[in-house]
Amino acid sequence: MSAVRTSEHLATAPMTPAAVSAAVGTKTWIAVLGAMLGAFMAVLNIQITNASLPEIQGGIGAGIDDGGWVVTAYLVGEIVVIPLSDFLSRVFSTRRYLIANAALFLLFSGLCAFAGNLQQMIVLRAVQGFTGGVLIPMAFTIVVTMLPPSKRPLGLALFALTATFAPAIGPTIGGYLTENYGWQYIFYINMVPGLVMLAALAYALEPRPMQLHLLKTGDWPGAATMAVGLAALQTVLEEGNKDDWFGSPFIVKLSALAAVSLVLFVVIELTARRPLVNLRLLARRNFGLGTLSNTLVGFALYGSVFLLPLYLSQTQGYNAEQVGAVMAWTGLPQLALIPFVPKLMKRIDSRRLAVGGMLVFAASCLMNIHLSGNYGGDQFFWPNILRAFGQAVVLTPLSAITTAGIEAENAGAASGLFNMMRNLGGAFGTAALQTFLTRREQFHSTVINGDVSLFAQAARSRIEVLQRYFIGRGISDPQLAWHQAAVAVGKAVHGQAMIMGFADAFWLLGAMLVVAALAAACLTRAEPASGPVGH
Repeated sequence: MSAVRTSEHLATAPMTPAAVSAAVGTKTWIAVLGAMLGAFMAVLNIQITNASLPEIQGGIGAGIDDGGWVVTAYLVGEIVVIPLSDFLSRVFSTRRYLIANAALFLLFSGLCAFAGNLQQMIVLRAVQGFTGGVLIPMAFTIVVTMLPPSKRPLGLALFALTATFAPAIGPTIGGYLTENYGWQYIFYINMVPGLVMLAALAYALEPRPMQLHLLKTGDWPGAATMAVGLAALQTVLEEGNKDDWFGSPFIVKLSALAAVSLVLFVVIELTARRPLVNLRLLARRNFGLGTLSNTLVGFALYGSVFLLPLYLSQTQGYNAEQVGAVMAWTGLPQLALIPFVPKLMKRIDSRRLAVGGMLVFAASCLMNIHLSGNYGGDQFFWPNILRAFGQAVVLTPLSAITTAGIEAENAGAASGLFNMMRNLGGAFGTAALQTFLTRREQFHSTVINGDVSLFAQAARSRIEVLQRYFIGRGISDPQLAWHQAAVAVGKAVHGQAMIMGFADAFWLLGAMLVVAALAAACLTRAEPASGPVGH
C-alpha cells in the first residue's frame, strides 16, 4: 500500500494502539524525512545569506542599501506561495507538486551562484523562494495527514528542527562557507541534500491523478489579492526602515496597496464558497490562540537571528565565520534536545511544555539586557545554550495542540496558515527591530550627549587626555589633536548608545515571548485522537 493510500485507509479504519504503530511503514517515514529535508533547506536559505551579504553585494556589484533585496526577494516569494500550496497540491497531486518544486528550488539555487548583477539575483532569489516556500507547509501537511497520533509528535519534532534549528544554524553555515570557499557555495550547498530529497520523495510518494478541473473553481480573486498584499507588505517591512518609513512616497504607496489588497483578501475569503485560505479556522480557540502564539514566536525566532549577528559585527567587529561560531551554540544543542520532546509530551501537558519553552527562550533574551563594550561571544555562551533549550521545546507541543481536532480536509489549509503566520511574524520582527534599534540608539545618544557636553568638565577633561594621547602619537598640531579627541569621544558616545539600543531590543524580544506564553497558556487541553487529523 502506498504512503498516501495508507493515510486514506487510516482515516476510515478504527485502530488499536498496536495497529496504529504497525501502520507506519518504511515508505511513509522516507516520505516524511524527504519532506523534512526539503523544509530544512527552504528555511535555511532565509538566513544563510545574512552573514554573507557584504560579500554577495561585492560579487554582484550591489550597493550597501540594495543588498537587503537578496533576502527580501526570497521572503516575498516564500510567503506568497505558502498559503497557495494546499490548493495547488490538490490540483497537481502532492507528489507532482512537491517533486517539481523541489527540483526547481535546486535549479534556481544553483543559478543564484551565477548571478551577474542585482537585478538577476533578485529575480532568481524570488523564484527560489517561491519554489522553496512550497516545501515548508507540505512537510507539515505530510506529518499531520500521513502519521497516526502515536507517531505524530515525532514527526512534529522533526518539523521543529526545520523551523528552529535551520534559522539558528544558517549564519554558522553561511559564515563558514563564505570565509573559506566563497559566497557562491551558500547556494551550492543545497545540491547534495536536495538530490537525496528528490530521490526520497520520488520513491515514497505514490503517483496520483491530477485534478485539473479544480482550476475552474479556484479562488483566483483571493489568490490575486493575497499575492499582491503579502508581496507589498513584505517589501514594506524589509525596506521601510531604510527608506524612513512613511517619509518615503514609495513606502506610502506600497503600504496603501498592501492594506487595500489584504482587506479585500479577508472579505473574499470570508464570503467565498471555496476559499483559498480558510480563515474561519482562526475562530477556533486552540487554532486561533496557537497561531497567535506561533506568530509571536516567529517574531522572536527570526528577530534573535537578525539581532545577535548584527550586534557582534557592528559592536565587536566579528567577521562572518566568527559570528557563525557564536550562533552555533544556539543551533547545535537543538539536535540533541528536540528528539526527546515527543517523550516529554507523553509525560507533561503540551501546554506546559510550550509555555515553559517560551519562558526559557524569553529568559535567554533578558540575560542580554546588560550589554557593554566587553560583552562578546564568550558572554553569549550561556544565553545561547538556554535559548537553544527553549526553542527546542516550543514548536513541537505548540504545533500538536494547535492542530489537534483539525479535520483531515482542513489540514492543508491549517498548515499553510500556521506556517505563513510564523514567517510573517519573523518579517514583522526583523522590521520592528530595525526601527526599534534606530529609535533607541537616537534616544540614548540624546541622553548621553546631555552629559557629554563640551561645557561639562568631565567631558573636557577626557578630551584633553585624548588630545595629549594623539600629540604623543605624532600629531604636532594641538588643534588637530583636539579635533581628533572630540571625534573619538563622539564615536564612543555613538558606540555606547548603539550597545544600549541592542540591550533594549533584547528586552523587547523577551517581552514578546512572555505575551506568546500568555496566549499559549489560554489553550485548552487537547485529548489524544484515535486516528489521523480530525479523528
